[in-house]
Amino acid sequence: MEISPVALFCSPFKSKFGIPKQSGLVDEIEGEIILLPEYSNPDFIRGIDGFDYLWLLWQFSSNSHAPASPLVRPPLLGGNEKMGVFATRSPFRPNAIGLSSVRLAGIEQSSSKSLVLKVRGADLQDGTPIFDIKPYIPYTDSHADARAGFVDDCPMRRLAVTLPDELACLFSPTEQAALCRSLALDPRPHYHADGKIYGMPFKNYDVKFRVEAGKCLVLACELIG
Repeated sequence: MEISPVALFCSPFKSKFGIPKQSGLVDEIEGEIILLPEYSNPDFIRGIDGFDYLWLLWQFSSNSHAPASPLVRPPLLGGNEKMGVFATRSPFRPNAIGLSSVRLAGIEQSSSKSLVLKVRGADLQDGTPIFDIKPYIPYTDSHADARAGFVDDCPMRRLAVTLPDELACLFSPTEQAALCRSLALDPRPHYHADGKIYGMPFKNYDVKFRVEAGKCLVLACELIG
């Protein structure tokens, strides 16, 4: 079977660094699903406005190398413990396919006549190819009492984020919330050390930040390009 994209994703995240590791963790992240010309016929999305959430099947298009092992190191475990790739959501998979649930926020038509699905809470990089879009159906897709393996034993921790007023004014209120909540998830590598300055591309800025003692301080926002 051969598959090809039906859409491309537009995101404030221009690189993998800083993107939440799961969809839905930061509802304030706004994104757009831009249907390719051959799929911009309104018939392809007839009835989609009746659904609050959508499933996206997409490509880990920024992976530069193929998986070399059946074992991976989930970030949730600090990068120190190995799990089978099929027991994780690691991007390094035999087939580089991702799965995300996003909230449908609106439908528009762009100036180029492409249909655009506006969504929130995505964990996709800008330019990500999307292979398929399916409706999220609560009575089949939600299992409130399901076990979640090692995830159940790893409570999520969030950093306290400080975004100074002189930098916050560069972003809209929704963008400020998306940026701060994404930084709160601590985008640093597993081997991170407090005190080091990192840069995270967000919108048109390289956001410089430092983490110390559970607190994240945004130091600067430098225009990209």
